[in-house]
Amino acid sequence: MPSFGDLFTDLRGEDRTLRVSYHPDRGAVVLSLWSGTLCRGSFRLPADDVDRLLALLTAVRTAGVDDAAGPGTAAGGSESTAPVPEPSVERTGDVSGTARRVVLPTPRVA
Repeated sequence: MPSFGDLFTDLRGEDRTLRVSYHPDRGAVVLSLWSGTLCRGSFRLPADDVDRLLALLTAVRTAGVDDAAGPGTAAGGSESTAPVPEPSVERTGDVSGTARRVVLPTPRVA
């Protein structure tokens, strides 16, 4: 694992972790999902998209703090007068056909 990164534990436990590592030579942040010592999948996020991901995570954190404080209350505990703007979502294309599941044939054992 590169020297710059972190490890997060899944709420479900069961030895599931998310590893985040930065690779400046590739200009990428790699997010990988692990089950024990086995990598189950990875995603290479272009370093240019980190700000957009941070904006989303900040909005999630702010929404969580606002929800915990109660309706109509800002994060600091005072009454909120302005609505919190929804984060913008950039639509990059039609992904409706990408979640198709195919049943694989049962392997025959001789």
